[in-house]
Amino acid sequence: MTPRLPTLLVAGLLLAATAAPAQKRRPAPASPAKNAEAAIKEADLRRDLFALAGDKYRGREAGTLDELRASSWLAEQMRAIGMQPAGDDGTYFQWFQLRRTRLTPASTLSIGGRALRPGHEAVVVAPVDAQVKAKLVWVGTGTPAEVAKAKIKGKAVAVQLSGEPTNGISYRRYLFGKLREQAAELAKAGAVAVVFVSDDKAQAIYEHWSHIFERGRYGLPADESLKIVAGQVPVVWLPKTEAEALSKSGQEFTADLRAETFLYPSVNIVARQPGTDAQLKSQYVLFSTHQDHDGVRAPVAGDSIYNGADDNATGCAALLAIMRAFRQQPARRSALFVYHGAEERGLLGSRYFSNKPTVPAGSIVAVLNAEMMGRNAPDSAALLGSTPPHLNSSDLVKTALTANQAGPRFKLDTEWDKASHPEGWYFRSDHLPYARLGIPAVMYTSLLHADYHTPQDEPARIDYAKLLGMTRWMYLTGWAVANRVAPPAREPGFRLER
Repeated sequence: MTPRLPTLLVAGLLLAATAAPAQKRRPAPASPAKNAEAAIKEADLRRDLFALAGDKYRGREAGTLDELRASSWLAEQMRAIGMQPAGDDGTYFQWFQLRRTRLTPASTLSIGGRALRPGHEAVVVAPVDAQVKAKLVWVGTGTPAEVAKAKIKGKAVAVQLSGEPTNGISYRRYLFGKLREQAAELAKAGAVAVVFVSDDKAQAIYEHWSHIFERGRYGLPADESLKIVAGQVPVVWLPKTEAEALSKSGQEFTADLRAETFLYPSVNIVARQPGTDAQLKSQYVLFSTHQDHDGVRAPVAGDSIYNGADDNATGCAALLAIMRAFRQQPARRSALFVYHGAEERGLLGSRYFSNKPTVPAGSIVAVLNAEMMGRNAPDSAALLGSTPPHLNSSDLVKTALTANQAGPRFKLDTEWDKASHPEGWYFRSDHLPYARLGIPAVMYTSLLHADYHTPQDEPARIDYAKLLGMTRWMYLTGWAVANRVAPPAREPGFRLER
């Protein structure tokens, strides 16, 4: 079943999308050096960020009315600034569908006759159709010797999470990989279900990150990973408080898991400021960000709204400020502004737009992506896409570094851009689909912090002076690209490591 948008909401969104004011002809800039950097103001950034990341939009979860209401607000700001709509059918919107696969609310689990509610007392790592009734055997940490001794064929297997990464990735990425890979090995050996229980270190990840499994899996409709496949082994993750109970032999494991898949609407919001040069205005500098976050979840310290102030209302406010500057003083090339929906669901909006752009695909000469730009040390930042193998345009990076020296003069952290960095941060934001297509692309970020993906990522915690500097740096880069004669050159032989 595909949920439909309420008629009045659709009408309101489309009215906002088609109400853009008439565009007045503006003279070409007297010189490419004449820009409108002063139009980017800290007070505007603060006002817009508090409006978007306050509790009103309830964390802007992708595929919900909260994301769509926030998107409508952003479209109205674009209209008020004077941006031309550049979405579908003369609107600011490009609609697309998310496919969600989840467990139905009727799904049940029990161990030793004790019920564990999926998504509450137990995390089901992947939504599957599975009906299992089997003896549960404890195999310790799941070494080959322990597995062989337990004779697991036809049984449910309980495993203690343990170990450390040996390949340089973060512990969180290691743990999520272990949940997949060790479960696959045990299923291949004959296990009919796998139950992981946290040790002390895994418990910290469980408490911070297990909520990402609650909603199931999301993707675009054609994604193969969303198909419900018969015969898949259920994989369950439990907190460390369950370790003693699981270690008892002879318990019965039962699971009646029912998966379902359906479609939700999400949206990209797209606007442009036309260029002034007769030849170059058909080319675009694309300013990118995303408007969604994690929505409403189980309370943490009494707060259930994941406001996403840094992630990524900072990027949203930055783009509005950059629009004001380009509106005050247009450049020779056109500026294209894209808010990507459903980034937190796997870069879905940017995957969709990069595949179905609302401007000719070959007209996009560079992508400047804003992702979390308002926290950490006030004088430091990072430019992802500036270090091989992520570097796909030395020319664009040189322009960005020059803009930094002309503007905020941030000390640049290059560690997070390396292929060896444990977080793999380059692969987790909306510049990536464009870079995969070979379009010169960089990401402006002030990196992760302790409030990342928690309800504590609130507007009051943003360093607005730093956000001002990040926004002006991004603008100055885009202004330079939009006024030069040749587009940024692409790196020959560019190829990502994964």
